Amino acid sequence: MSLDFASRPARPATPSVTRLGARIGARIDGITLGGDLDPTTIDLIRTALLEHKVIFFRGQQHLDENGQYEFARLLGEPTTAHPTVTSRGERILPIDSEYGRANSWHTDVTFVDRIPKASILRAEVLPPYGGSTTWASTTASYEALPDPLKALVEHLWATHTNVYDYAASTAEDVNATTSDYLDEFQSTYYETRHPVVRVHPETGERSLLLGHFVKSFVGLGTTESQALFQLLQARITKLENTTRWNWEAGDVAIWDNRATQHYAIDDYDGQRRRLTRITLAGDIPVDVHGERSRIVSGDASHYSPIDAPVRAAG
Repeated sequence: MSLDFASRPARPATPSVTRLGARIGARIDGITLGGDLDPTTIDLIRTALLEHKVIFFRGQQHLDENGQYEFARLLGEPTTAHPTVTSRGERILPIDSEYGRANSWHTDVTFVDRIPKASILRAEVLPPYGGSTTWASTTASYEALPDPLKALVEHLWATHTNVYDYAASTAEDVNATTSDYLDEFQSTYYETRHPVVRVHPETGERSLLLGHFVKSFVGLGTTESQALFQLLQARITKLENTTRWNWEAGDVAIWDNRATQHYAIDDYDGQRRRLTRITLAGDIPVDVHGERSRIVSGDASHYSPIDAPVRAAG
């Protein structure tokens, strides 16, 4: 786990990548994000993302929503804002504390078959304290499993649904705004069966595909599912597997949604916090035996095309 309390250094003449932890996280300096970046710079960003799972950029105050979107297009094909939440824009989803707090470990939109490959988050309005975000490497957590647990999870599947909205509200803090948002989030029911261990389509690495959209494990009862879920989630969120980012206005974070979970920390006393998120189209997860995720309910074709990533050499 790493904490970034230092003031932003002077931007170097050429881009640099600074590792923030042994297992996850890096800061990139010397790049002004936008839709006009050259292929060499985009390759550097892509390579850093695959290696470090989440990357951060300071000092991007020049970006607005259009600039964020044009930059995102250089990394992949943007999805629509959300499979069900369509009232707040078509291209960009506001992560706004007025609608609720994302204070639960999750991977974005795992209740559909075509899970986004990456998310790009830009800070707009921040509280004077608190409101940082933590990411966990689901690749490092898989690699650290003892062999008996690896043998178990490599044959395990989980059912994911959108019956719980991480961006809406906790049960004890529901108001009219968050209630309406939750109703919209659940307006179309999605249920998908994903392998608990997926193979990364570009790196070939294996990672744990879980998070709070999991309803149960296929073939296990409720009690067994809950116990196993807690055991595996505890492995994922061990501090050694995480990095924590303390936001400044204009910051941008990009994470590999195929290899991470994240958690927005609700420690800012009800003050305003707003960030804007763009997701990039992803592939359908494949397990270690070559089987693909399966739809139980819901068609996400309007939300996202299916990406066909190219496997990295070596």
